This record gives sequence, C-alpha cells and structure tokens, in this order.
Amino acid sequence: MSWHGVRTAALLATSLVLSACGSILPSNSDGRVTLDFFQFKPEAVQTFEKIIAAFEAEHPHIDVVQHHVPNAEAAVRARLVKNAVPDVLTLNGNATFGELASAGVFHDFAGDPVTENVNPAVQQILDDLGTHRPGEINGLPLAANANGVLYNKDLFAQHGVTPPTTWNELIAVAEKFQAAGITPFYGTLKDSWTALPAFNALAANLPPRDFFAQRAAGNTTFQEAYPEVADKLAELYRYAQPDMLSRDYNAGNQAFAQGRAAMYLQGSYALPAIEEFGPEFEIGTFALPPTEDPSRTLLVSGVDVALTMSRSTEHPEEAMTFIRYLMRPDVVTTYAREQNAIPPLKGLRSDDPALVELLPYFDQGRITGYPDHRIPPAVPLKALLQQYLIDGRRDALLRALDGEWDKVQARRS
Repeated sequence: MSWHGVRTAALLATSLVLSACGSILPSNSDGRVTLDFFQFKPEAVQTFEKIIAAFEAEHPHIDVVQHHVPNAEAAVRARLVKNAVPDVLTLNGNATFGELASAGVFHDFAGDPVTENVNPAVQQILDDLGTHRPGEINGLPLAANANGVLYNKDLFAQHGVTPPTTWNELIAVAEKFQAAGITPFYGTLKDSWTALPAFNALAANLPPRDFFAQRAAGNTTFQEAYPEVADKLAELYRYAQPDMLSRDYNAGNQAFAQGRAAMYLQGSYALPAIEEFGPEFEIGTFALPPTEDPSRTLLVSGVDVALTMSRSTEHPEEAMTFIRYLMRPDVVTTYAREQNAIPPLKGLRSDDPALVELLPYFDQGRITGYPDHRIPPAVPLKALLQQYLIDGRRDALLRALDGEWDKVQARRS
C-alpha cells in the first residue's frame, strides 16, 4: 500500500473521534506546511488521493492530509464548536453549506481569479444557498450533477419511443411501456429520500420562481403554490411497480441495471452505483418535462462538490494554492470523469454518454438549484413526501410543509 493509502486508512479509522477535538494534524518542524483537507464523499477518497499525490509532487513544501468521516455534516459542526475548521474542505452544496457560509465560516473568493472560469449559472446555484455578505463568494463548484430521468435507450428504441419533452408526452411514454408489460418507473420508496428527485424537478419548474423568497416573507404558502407539484408527483408514482414501498435505492440501482424498468427517477449521481451492476444497455438521461412548453423546462442541477476553505485558516496561502490546483481544468476534468460528474467550468464538457443530452442546458444556462436545498433541514420533507405517496392526502402534505416551515422560522426569530 502507498504512503497515501496507509495515511488515509489510519485517518479514516480515527477521524470520527478526533474531528471534535481540535486539530488532528501534527505540527511540522522542518518548514513544511500540512493542510487539513476534509472531504465528504466516500466514493471519492481514492480519486482525491491521486489528486493529492500529484499536487504534492508539484508543491513539495505542502502536505495535504485527507479526512473523510461517515457523517460529514455532523463532524464539521462538531469541529466548529471546537474552533477547528479544516483548512480546505468539500461539502455538498445544500442547505447546511448555505447556513455555514451565511455564518461567516468560509473564505470570500470574490475577486479572486479562481472564480473567472466557473460557469456563472452553476456558481449562482451555490451562492443562492447563502453567503456571509452580499457579493461574497463563499464556495466554488468543483463538480456539478444533474437531476433528471435515467432511461434505458435499448428499450426506448425497441418500442419506438423518444425522450419526451412535455408532460403529456412523458405520461404517454409511461402508458405505452405499461401497456407492453414493462415497468415505466422503478420506485424505491423504502428509502424516503428517493422521492426527492422527481419532487425537485417539479418544484423547480411549476411554482413561481421567487417562491422561497416570498415564503420567507410570509407572502405565500406551500398550500397556495404546490398543489400541482404534489398532484404530478403522485401521478408519476402511479406508474411505478407494485412493491415500490419495499424497494430501496440499492435495489433500484440493480433493478434498473438489469433492465427491469424503462426509466428511473434519479440523477447523475446514481450512475456509478448503477454501473457497478454491469448494465448491458446504454443509459441516457433527459430533463423531466413538467409542462407543455419545452422552452420553459429548467434542468435541476446542484453543486455536487462545493470547495471552500476556512476564513480563519492558519495557512491561507497554502490553502489557496491547493484550491487553485483543484480548480484547474485538467483536475476538474479528471474528477468529473472518475465520479460521473459534470465539470462546472466554462468550456469543459462531460464525455459521459449518459449525460450528453443534458449538456445543452448547462451551455444555455437553463439550470436551477434543488428546491429541497432551500427548505430548512429541520423540515422532515423526505418523510412527508413518503407518507403522501402512501396515503395520497395532498392537503395534509401541504399543511404539514407550511406548519413545519413556520416552526423553523419561529425558532430562528
């Protein structure tokens, strides 16, 4: 095993305990600088180890020690309490990232040349989650993803079906497969979160664009703006297999890979797991069309890996050197290729055949962030959606969303 492999293995075993106990890195007495690099994706450990090795070869005075723990967000919060924020870190671009950015935990990259090559639409998705002050940039997108509909290209071709571009076409495709004895959508509601991809595609396109700003201001409610979202979500799941409540994400990945459904309501992040089962057909992805106007469809995309650094790191120059290296086009491309991600830099395109149909949305800036990332984590959205897809009580779902939202806002104020 390489030195990096030995070092990573040791740190994986100890960092859960040490993450809440201040710095976990030894001090150097030879003038070298050691950076604490915290990253949240278990599947990317080896990819980052290779990147780190190449970086250290170019910068022999900087050592980078990678830490990964099972519950990254809890570990980061624990380290905040101990005033031991990692020098450089990655997090999912979600509500937690936005809360920490708003609290001033992360560096401000505004005006730095490292931001110049970032796709503005992808950067905006990250900034919309929260910044410490207006105009600040508190994180950089290292990798983007896409929330769409994965489909079996072979089955589509065999049945003379093309990817739909309107809602009615989508339902017609589902009905055609169902009539042919093929499951249209493979459902995995044993894991409640798997209702989120379809929910996000609908919620990003159907309510008013300023819904969350208006909801925060008390000018609208989920009950007013989300009935169509709920109705169409339930309609999609009527075309799932009968045992969808007992099937989880892993079972869905395997079933789809085995050709047991024409479509799968998941995002690009599911592709590596599906490919582990060796599908014998080509996978494609299309944006879920929520309306009858294809020109209105926005692709839901997220910053799969948000890269940032501590605002108070003791090694700002070295941390920035590492971040600039990670944001180099060749490094971003390498990461995207290994992790089935979409590179978020201008001029870069994914070479993954499963994602090629989505690239025009990025080129044209027709992307928007995940609505569930704008809903406070304390709102039990996943459980509420799962219950709704079991009992079909739309009004109860929307009342609960409003009630939980109001509870969170009351605590914050």
